[in-house]
Amino acid sequence: MSEKKELSGLARQILSGGGHVQLFTQQEFDEALALAKAEIMTVAIETSKAAIMIEREACADVVRDLAAQEDEGELCTALRNAEQAIRTRQAKK
Repeated sequence: MSEKKELSGLARQILSGGGHVQLFTQQEFDEALALAKAEIMTVAIETSKAAIMIEREACADVVRDLAAQEDEGELCTALRNAEQAIRTRQAKK
């Protein structure tokens, strides 16, 4: 009842002992690690910016929908102004 399973190429290479292990100096490792961290931070920052923009648009949509429920007047105008302000808000420098 035992099934015979096929080993992957990587598993065969590791188990055969013929695999080449590349070694790095501490400096090479530190440089590669620093580069990887920088790349991860760049992706994280860009992803956060995109998430903020998506959330901002969703908030503006909520305010727009609230404005549509109001009769013309001060509140409706204020809500439409708020919607526009949300959509055009620039980050402070």
